[in-house]
Formats: sequence, structure tokens, C-alpha cells
Amino acid sequence: MNSTHDWTDLIWRRGIAPDPAISVDEWAEKFRMLPATAAEPGRWRTARTPYLREPMECLSPGSGIDRVVVMAAAQTGKSELLLNFTGAAIQLWPALILMAQPTFSAASRFVRTRLDPMLDATPELKNRIVKPGPRKSGNSATFKAYPGGSLSIVGANSAVSLRSTPARFVLLDEIDAYPPDVGEEGDPVALAMARTATFKASRKILLTSTPTLEGVSRIAAAYAETDQRRLFWLCGHCKERFVPDWSQIGWPDDHPERAYLACPHCGGIHEQRDQARLIAGAEWRATAEGQARVAGFHIHGLSSPFVTWGELAVQRVAAERETTRLQVWTNTGLGVPYEDKETAPLPADTLTARAEEAERDWIDLVPDGVVVTTCGVDVQDDRLECEFVGWGMQEESWSLDYQIVFGDTARPEVWDALDRLIARRFRHPRAVPDLPVAAVAIDHGGHRSAEVGQFAHDRANRRVWAIKGRGGPGVSPWPRRPPKPRRGGVAPVFITGVDGLKRQLYDRLRIEGPGPGYCHFPAVRDHWWFAGLVSERPVRRWHRGAARIEWVHDRGVRNEPLDCRVYSTAALHGLYASGLSLTDQAMKISAAPLRAGDTPSADPGRATARPRVSRSRWLAG
Repeated sequence: MNSTHDWTDLIWRRGIAPDPAISVDEWAEKFRMLPATAAEPGRWRTARTPYLREPMECLSPGSGIDRVVVMAAAQTGKSELLLNFTGAAIQLWPALILMAQPTFSAASRFVRTRLDPMLDATPELKNRIVKPGPRKSGNSATFKAYPGGSLSIVGANSAVSLRSTPARFVLLDEIDAYPPDVGEEGDPVALAMARTATFKASRKILLTSTPTLEGVSRIAAAYAETDQRRLFWLCGHCKERFVPDWSQIGWPDDHPERAYLACPHCGGIHEQRDQARLIAGAEWRATAEGQARVAGFHIHGLSSPFVTWGELAVQRVAAERETTRLQVWTNTGLGVPYEDKETAPLPADTLTARAEEAERDWIDLVPDGVVVTTCGVDVQDDRLECEFVGWGMQEESWSLDYQIVFGDTARPEVWDALDRLIARRFRHPRAVPDLPVAAVAIDHGGHRSAEVGQFAHDRANRRVWAIKGRGGPGVSPWPRRPPKPRRGGVAPVFITGVDGLKRQLYDRLRIEGPGPGYCHFPAVRDHWWFAGLVSERPVRRWHRGAARIEWVHDRGVRNEPLDCRVYSTAALHGLYASGLSLTDQAMKISAAPLRAGDTPSADPGRATARPRVSRSRWLAG
């Protein structure tokens, strides 16, 4: 077989030949090798996660299923499901494959940490992938070529990548983190699935994700259209089958690490050591009609062999006081959409009534719990507004001061006044040096971008950062990687996830007693300042077929207090990225003795000099 004709004939015959009669799980058991970097390297064993066997069978060509939806908790093996199918397809059913991650950077990271190690560790795959070279374009960070097909790994935030070429197999990972709309062309999931239109008889579509909010979660909506298969465990006592649920978990008083599971039928207790037997004897059962040729699987976090029930219980106890942490635990720990019952508007009157009277101004002497201070600055054409926030253990916070610098913000005098403000130091009741403003975040996204960039550039060594808020789900409070430096004496701009920070703030404003996450406010704040702090509310809206949470500004109420608090919190996350540990800082300060006769409740001592600017009562008059 030396001629080009013979080689072309071979490819043609393989193209019309039926797919090999082997399932994805059988391929994985026979060929898949886990790399040395894996937690459990060596040959793949489906028995470790037996609940993945049926989803892999549905992804096999002979199943009659063309779409598989997997809604799962974190650390349940859903990424391994995707990798096993990819490996089997490359070796047994070579074709055009599209794999999408939420962003291009996430796609590159997935290839580097998951896909490439699998290809290198599995000999049957390593020898099929085209080797990179100076004159070869078949192997790159996002494209793998092999005889009979290719694998394209793209970011769901690129419309061009999602609609450029047809594909027989489409693998969409973590779809709840996809943008609601991509390039004004609609839902990225719909765009990607449309690429299989010419392969209806043999296509396979896999959708996986941990869920997010009820009513917004893409994976929950996709799962609702399926036959909704659930894993039924067999009770070791009464031999009745049941679906695992967190309501069945209990633990001895004050010992969540010793969590156990009780059968909902007979109350029989199952310890952690029984989990392997329970999931080995479990079976999938459909609980709904669903669409034809579509199978849906929900993998509950209690089934994960990599996370104990005790670990989940400890995390649950830690998340009780804060809705955002509880949502993360519900989504990633259990694999269940979080039903948000806290979207009702926060009344400003409630916060006003909670404001604290103090014998001493917090500007002159901060409360004992404060260990770090940050500042958030909102920029308008005629003023700068800024809040100074003190942070303590587990992000308990104190609003130390709110200042407004009036004047044309195109003029240097206003920025000089801000410079004097952020250079202040706060006296602490313990015998430690006065606390500086550790970081400042200034809004770069609206008014006076040039002035903000210059101001931040000149004070970069003081951690004065220019930030730009970005809405939408999944945006980190602080960029995981610092932005590239900009030329011409202009500061880099840090992108911050403002929607997540607002949601976290509203969760914390609902906390009723001092402790982790609680927000303290002084009585000098007026009612209208509190109204500005809660001037936006989350609303669920639909856009191009996808639901998303949008923050709506209440008309007639100024939202600068809200923005300043969000920016100040973003500055704290910037300090985390720089290596700050609130716990370590708190332990260091709490070890120092209190100053003699200089406690937060003592008579006023010396007052620190402050710039002559207006205080927060501007909203009242």
C-alpha cells in the first residue's frame, strides 16, 4: 500500500465502516492510563466511580442516545467522563470533535492540565496525535489532529469558534459558566449544538456542569428536558432503594466530621465506610419522560468517593451564615441548583436602625477587631466619593469613614485631596503601629479614565489600583493573573467581578449579629446613605433564551455608597492576591496588649488630622 490511491481508498473504507462495537467504559478499562500527576495514577478503574459507567454507555455509538446531560457536584469525575469519551473517539471513532470550555484561558488550562497528560500517558492515543513541528499545524494548545479527524478546544466566549465548522461530537464542559450571550449571536450552547446538524444519525453531544442558581442554571434547565435519571442506593438494613439527599445526613452534637447517613425508609444508619458498597450497588433510574434520544444524569455529592460526608458537613456548618458560601456549597458540594430566597430588596430602615453608637469616632480610634483597612473610590465629573473599610477575622467589616471630595475631577486639586486622604493612618487600641490604608481601588470604567490611570500609576507602590467592574456570572472578584503593564505612564486596569461582590455584600447585610461577614456601621451615617448602599436589586431576566441575574438600580437613589463598598472589597481581594492572610494579621495584632487608657470605649484622645472635605451627610441635604 504505497500509492496515494491506496491510502485514500483505506480512509474511504474506514469512513463507511460501522463504528467498532465497544463502549466508552470498555475502552477506558482496556486502554486509559491516568498520568503520574493524577491523585490515583495508573490504569483507569470504573469501579472507583461506578456511577459513570451508564453515562459512558450512553455516549457509545450503539446506545441510541445522541445527547447526554450530566449535572454533578465537584470532584465526582465528570471531567473524566469527558476525557474517556474523547480518548475512545480518537482511537475508535475518529471524527471532527468540538470541545468547549467557558473561556479560552480555561480551555488552554484544561488542555495543559487534563487533556495533554491523558494523551501522553495513554500509548494508543499518544501515537495517533500529529506531532508538533516547524512545518506542522496539527498539534497546538487548542487543536489536535489525528488520522480521520481532529479535536478543537475552544472558549465559549468566542462566537467564531462556536460556529465555524461542523462537528460530529460536541463536548460542552461547565456550561453554567458560559456567557449568557456571545457576540450578540445568542446562547453559546445552542450555537455549539447547531454544528452537529449534518451528523444527526451519528452525533454525540455531552453537556456537563455543576449547577448554579435555580431558574438561571443552564445545566439544570438541560437536565429538566431529559429523563432525569437519579442514582438509587440500596439500604443495607431494609433493602429498600432510595435517592441520597442531604436531609438524610446527621452527626453527633458539635461533631460534623463524624457525619452519617440515615435510610429514609427505616432510619438505618450508614457510616462513611459503607459509601463504597452503597455506590457499587446503586442503579440509575429514570424519573421523568424526557425527550427522545436524550439521557440526563444527576450525580449527587454524597456519591463522590473523593469527598467524605464529614468534610461536606464541616463545610456546611462553616457556610451557614452567608448565602454566597452556602450557594457554593450547594452547587459544588451537592451538585444541586441553589434556590435563592434572598433576592427581596433590603430595606434601608433596617440597616439604619442597626447603626452603632460609639463614644469615640472610629476615625480617631478603630474598633479592636480591625486588622486591615482598604478604600474604594467612585469617580464622578464633579466629585470623588470614597469609603474607608476596616476588615477583621473572616471579613467582619467596619465602615470607618465616608468622604466626598467636591470639585472638577479633571483638575489636579481634587486628586491632591484624595492623595492626602489615602495617606492617613488609623490609630488602633492595641500597641501596634497605626494602620495605613493597605490598598485603594479606584473606578476606571466611567468618568476620568485618564486621570484615574495616571493617579494609580504614580502610586502603584502604595497599592493604588485602577479597576473596572465587569458584570455577569463567574467573573472573579480579582483577576487570577495581573494585567499586563501599559505604556506611557498609565496604570494597568484590574477587572473585578462586581455582580458577585454585590451579591456577597447583600448576603452579609442580612447577617444579624457580629461575627464572620457581619457589617458594622456608625450612627453618623444617615438614612439616605444606607439607601444608597442598597440602591440596586437582583432581578432574573431572559435574554436570547438564557436566564441571567441582572442588578437593577432603583431610580431616584444614588448608588455611590454601594459602588464604594464594592470597590473597597475588591481592594481586599487584591491584597489576598498579593499574599495577605487576614487570619495571620489578626493573630499578630491580637497578641499585642491594649494601650493603657486608650480602648475603643475610652474618652477621646488625640484626633488625627483630616483633609477638609465633606462628610457623608450629602445625601440628606
